[in-house]
Amino acid sequence: MPRPALEVADILRDHGAAWRRANASHVSLGQMKVMSAIERCRTAALGGHVARCENQKCAHTIIAYNSCRNRHCPKCQGAAAREWLAEREAELLPAPYFHVVYTLPAAIADIAYQNKAVIYDLLFKASAETTLTIAADPKHLGARIGLMSVLHTWGSALTHHPHVHMVVPGGGLSPDGSKWIVCRPRYFLTVAVLSALFRRLFLQMLVAAHHAGRLQFFGDHVRLADKAAFKAYLAPLRKIDWVVYAKEPFAGPKQVLRYLSRYTHRIAISNRRLLSADQSGVTFKYKDYRIDGPARYKTMTLATNEFIRRFLIHVLPKGFHRIRHYGLLGNTNRAANITHAHKLLAVPSRPKEPEMPEAALDQPSVLQRPCPCCGGRMIVIETFDRGCQPKHRPTPVPQAITIDTS
Repeated sequence: MPRPALEVADILRDHGAAWRRANASHVSLGQMKVMSAIERCRTAALGGHVARCENQKCAHTIIAYNSCRNRHCPKCQGAAAREWLAEREAELLPAPYFHVVYTLPAAIADIAYQNKAVIYDLLFKASAETTLTIAADPKHLGARIGLMSVLHTWGSALTHHPHVHMVVPGGGLSPDGSKWIVCRPRYFLTVAVLSALFRRLFLQMLVAAHHAGRLQFFGDHVRLADKAAFKAYLAPLRKIDWVVYAKEPFAGPKQVLRYLSRYTHRIAISNRRLLSADQSGVTFKYKDYRIDGPARYKTMTLATNEFIRRFLIHVLPKGFHRIRHYGLLGNTNRAANITHAHKLLAVPSRPKEPEMPEAALDQPSVLQRPCPCCGGRMIVIETFDRGCQPKHRPTPVPQAITIDTS
């Protein structure tokens, strides 16, 4: 029988308690909750259900434990992404879509870790305002655009690397809203112009936050609480180029959805990247983005305590939204703006999905995946609460089975 694939949950279950004791004065309540959720995910601690094949001659039975649904859990993001994407599909426009990435310099990332909610929020606001402002400028596009931003806080090696991935339709409404303005083929906005404005706006917002007393500093950065010291710390950053990267446009709406499914609900590390966990530490795959070609794919081994620490530095503040919409796609008037854009682009708006009829609510719950033995529907026959054991028992999956369906 093949060995089960390694999961982040396995590492936390084996080493999490010791890590919490050793780092009791440094771990936050939010990090503690994430660890607990992942450790309990899809175990009897969260309850679950029992499903049985509707084919009586098969009667294959399985037990499925509930998911924790924590947004930092590697196992729970697939379903969350599918639900979110189903809602976004109707909002796609028949226009080229561009991918723009805004990255904070390392010096800002250092203080961002101590001020996550404030600085991550400024990253969202400054990058969105930059894109909307340059797009509205008649010298560039001269249109009111919409965009969606997704925050990532990690590098491939789990280091702290805050950046925003932005998906932008290649066009927008004219100032009077009477027509749709299309950008040039395979070109959105000038990266150098975006970079300069992003740097200026972000530093303005950051200084304002400092003056308002919204930033906190600890350890080596405690001196930055002083206004003069903070000004001196930022001075070199005003003279360097800030990284703004515009990728090639997507080939169409389907490619946009595939991209979004990879990025919107991604977490710091997926279980697929884990290779082993033993006395030497945790070994995982990562990309060295400084190298092109196959040589960029490497492996890294971290001491288990360091792996857990790096994983947890990417836990977001409670209630912080890491997917945000701006401009035409802003939550306030999104539906009306999308309908208007579809009209200008001569594309009928997608009708709203009909609500589930009441009769369907009385039907038994059916799992999405069919029976592994005969392909029949798997019907939920029992649910059980947290910490309880199911009354029914699972049946092993045989190597081969023949079902008479006559």
